[in-house]
Amino acid sequence: MLTVDVMNTKGEKVNTVTLSPNVFGVKASSALVHEVVTAYLANERRGTHSTKTRGEVSGGGIKPWKQKHTGNARAGSTRSPLWRHGGVTFGPKPRSYNQAVPPAKRRLAMKAVLSSFVKDGKFRVIENLVVSEPRTKRAVELLKSLKLAPKSVLIVDSIPEILNRAMRNIPTVRLRLARDLTSYQALLADELVFTRAALDEITTRLGGEGSDTSERSSGPENRITPEVAK
Repeated sequence: MLTVDVMNTKGEKVNTVTLSPNVFGVKASSALVHEVVTAYLANERRGTHSTKTRGEVSGGGIKPWKQKHTGNARAGSTRSPLWRHGGVTFGPKPRSYNQAVPPAKRRLAMKAVLSSFVKDGKFRVIENLVVSEPRTKRAVELLKSLKLAPKSVLIVDSIPEILNRAMRNIPTVRLRLARDLTSYQALLADELVFTRAALDEITTRLGGEGSDTSERSSGPENRITPEVAK
């Protein structure tokens, strides 16, 4: 049974929570995670790069000199790719880098990443994440009391304006919504910190059972069946 301590904002243990083995006990597949992360990074590319061919560069409509009897090599345009200020041969043109990944694969990769954090002891749960005022000083005090790793991702179910303004000037800590968390964003962290509400939300999102001790109905089954680590 996978259990994790629940801490308060002072770093004190207040409870324990049982994690769903269908989400946090999945055997990691590095090939699957690599495929999903590569597709995510490719989809982030805008593909707006563009170069001009010899036909698109301004000028060059006149033959620079006659064909014969000048001692120069034959030339038909000053915009040849061989010339300075000429066009570009086989240069990049705007295109889409989009790679389609089935939702079941994305979910399974997310489960594998979360399971690896749980296995390595870099997965923490806190009761709630609140600050008294929108000041970076208060956020730093909160993070010190929690004794977080240098690069941490805090996953919450919602981001109030006060919390966002308090955290946004801390370069090593990122706030993420549980419904938007991706495998790539999680892998950038040294430690993942979930609030109780965010933990329940991502467990439901990934089709696992509830994270508390009460009985919950299972979510929809994936077409790709994960291998639960024993």
